[in-house]
Amino acid sequence: MHTDDQIAQAVDNGLSDDRAARIRADIARVQELAYYSFKGRVYEVFQNELLLETEPILKGMLRDGSLGRLAMERFNERGIEFWIHPEDLTTLRADAAARDEILIDMQVSALKAFRTNALVKEKWNPHHRGPRGASCLRSYFIGTCIWEFRRAYLRWAKARLKWAQLHALCDFAGETPDGGRGILGLLQAPGYLAEPEAIVLSNNFEDILNEQTPQTQAVIALTIYGLGDTEIADTLKITHGAVRSRKTRFRNTLYQAARERRIWIPAQLHTKAKTAHDKQQAGAA
Repeated sequence: MHTDDQIAQAVDNGLSDDRAARIRADIARVQELAYYSFKGRVYEVFQNELLLETEPILKGMLRDGSLGRLAMERFNERGIEFWIHPEDLTTLRADAAARDEILIDMQVSALKAFRTNALVKEKWNPHHRGPRGASCLRSYFIGTCIWEFRRAYLRWAKARLKWAQLHALCDFAGETPDGGRGILGLLQAPGYLAEPEAIVLSNNFEDILNEQTPQTQAVIALTIYGLGDTEIADTLKITHGAVRSRKTRFRNTLYQAARERRIWIPAQLHTKAKTAHDKQQAGAA
């Protein structure tokens, strides 16, 4: 079945009213919106209704993997390489927070493209004569979301990988339940990604890092790149002790940020506390 036909089928399954009736209503609605140049309060109401009707369908397609599969088919048919890692598909099936993160990103950009293409440029054709006939505006919007999925997914996957790399710092190298070390081990631990609170945005980490001195930023950056303390010291022309000191201070800064709820640090990543002060820090974080 063609991609557009599969989208139309998903919409038909998700909405109770007849498609022909939806299209007739859509024609009248577009005429009304055109009168207001697809702007203002009337268009905002339409846009909110569009999101409300299509969100459950899109969430279901993310959960069962059909949205990702259709996106891969659509891009690869056009010679644009696109592949979704099986572990990411598993995560999207199991983790509502991950689905919501991609969904919101995808919807925001899709709304802009939908307004421009479907409405302003009049690319939505209610009189299309395909195997399944014309599609309603909901189908057109979901098709637009599928085009935007590739960008939203790659952005999400990149942020997820970057977050893993950031937490590979030696100051957060405590043993994980499965015997791995750091966040990379945690990401492979059974059930870890199923915890909604484990999804943390990397920009919080970056904001905190950007507040540090240039030398501390350089030490942390080189640590992320995989250099050891001695290599970092040689590269930056500082002592081995200065490297350790910068890392320790930055770790303490992260714990302080955790107490202020600017960042969330999984309990498994806390450095093993050896003093009452350390235990207090870990508990607060």
